[in-house]
Amino acid sequence: MNATITAADINKLRQTTGAGMLDCRKALTESNGDFEAAIDWLRKQGQKVAAKRSDREAKEGVIIAKTTADNKTGIVLCISCETDFVSKNADFVAFTQSIADAAISNNVKTAEELNAVEISGAKIADMINDKLAAIGEKIGISKFERLDAEYVASYIHGANRMGVLVSMNKPAEGVGKDVAMQIAAMNPLAVDETSISPETIAREKDIAIEQIKAEGKPAEMAEKIAVGKVNKFFKDNTLLAQAFVKDNSKSVADHLKSVDADLKIIDFKRVALG
Repeated sequence: MNATITAADINKLRQTTGAGMLDCRKALTESNGDFEAAIDWLRKQGQKVAAKRSDREAKEGVIIAKTTADNKTGIVLCISCETDFVSKNADFVAFTQSIADAAISNNVKTAEELNAVEISGAKIADMINDKLAAIGEKIGISKFERLDAEYVASYIHGANRMGVLVSMNKPAEGVGKDVAMQIAAMNPLAVDETSISPETIAREKDIAIEQIKAEGKPAEMAEKIAVGKVNKFFKDNTLLAQAFVKDNSKSVADHLKSVDADLKIIDFKRVALG
């Protein structure tokens, strides 16, 4: 039974991928309405679709990234709202900052824990409800991430529209900031290729093979060329393999080695407004 493809479905796929309206209709028809399969179908036709990232959820809000004084713990959170009129309001930014400060001072590990924390005798969940009533917009803790390590660096970009945490195996303040800025600019999927799931790698290889076949190349060549495309995917989407934004002649991994051969990036978190 064929799924009914609505104009809203087509528009959603168009907004997500940047592909044309007719192509989105065909993709949804070919994939029987399956949204993820439609994205893959577009890519298999060789279309460059917009990357799907988990950090594109809150349309407006304020993001704060902050570490403890000893830099061993970092948090990044987003208090979302509906309009930029609210997100740019100094009181709302200060309100979000006070919640981030409370998260650090109370050693909070989850958004649920944070909602239960009290500031001056009032629970944060109640404070958010009061703010909602006063402003007239839906607001809430839409994102909360935490990292713990020997050294955690934090970075806020673009007037509180993006926050980044980077955890490392040893202190390196300058490197931490540079790598956080790299993550903000280049939006990697993972630290290195070992951090990318086998399912994602298999999916990328399958898409590459279909692209190569669509170009009319022989099937026996497809496997070999696909390996090269997957390696290009790693170079573009894994932090250590990316070209270092401050010096494109070397990778992020090369930059780390030039500073300290034992310095390692353990993990990162990137939260951004969509």
